[in-house]
Amino acid sequence: MHALGIRYTAAGPHFLEATMPVDERHHQPMGMLHGGASAALAETVASAASGMELHGTSRRPVGLELSINHVRSVRSGTVTARARALHLGGSTHVWEIRITAEDGRLVAHAKLTLLIIAQGERTSE
Repeated sequence: MHALGIRYTAAGPHFLEATMPVDERHHQPMGMLHGGASAALAETVASAASGMELHGTSRRPVGLELSINHVRSVRSGTVTARARALHLGGSTHVWEIRITAEDGRLVAHAKLTLLIIAQGERTSE
C-alpha cells in the first residue's frame, strides 16, 4: 500500500473507500494507469473492508477470485476505489469495487470474492 500511495478515506456500514495517486509509479509503458495497479487498489480496499467486517472474530479473509474490467484510461491525478459488500456469508464475502477518476467517471469495475478462514488455518499445503 505504501509503495502505491493507497490511503483509506472513508468507511461505513459494509463499505470502505480509498484513494491512489496516478503518477509514474502506476503507469504502463504508454503512460496510462496500469491495470495491475487498479487491480491492486481494488483487492486492497475490498480485502481491508472484509477484515473490518470480521474484526473481533477469530476469522480472516483471503483472496479467492478477482475480476476487473478496465473501462477508461487515466494518466494523472487521483483515483478513488469504493468497495461495497454484495454478500457477507459465513464462508465467503463478495465485494463490488468501483474505481473512479477525479471527475467521477468510471475507470474500472471489479468484483472480489474472499474465502473466510479461521485464524491460523492454512489454505494450501
